[in-house]
Amino acid sequence: MPPVSMPPSEDARAIFTRLGYSVSGDGPDFVAERKWRTVRVTALSDGDDLRGRRVLADGGEPSETYRFRCFVAPKGETGDVQNRLASVDPAYEWAVIGVDDEGDYDVYHPDAS
Repeated sequence: MPPVSMPPSEDARAIFTRLGYSVSGDGPDFVAERKWRTVRVTALSDGDDLRGRRVLADGGEPSETYRFRCFVAPKGETGDVQNRLASVDPAYEWAVIGVDDEGDYDVYHPDAS
């Protein structure tokens, strides 16, 4: 039986908790808060998540509700996620976190070289 691809929700929660954020919400979408910053976090299992759910435009929330969005995906998918976000040019600031099987991660921003 092939392995099941699960959204890296727990890795995402652990990362934001280690960074000092308060995390609330269940499932692959949750909110992380720290001081004045509120980030809507979406864990993606693969590129199909980008096409199958309305996660890029506004996720069903008015764009002014969340100025900051973070998408957490397996490291092998981060390029696709970044390209998709860049093509949509959303009205919020975003970052992509790529997580590997050991829980190590890299952060990608649209303005990073």
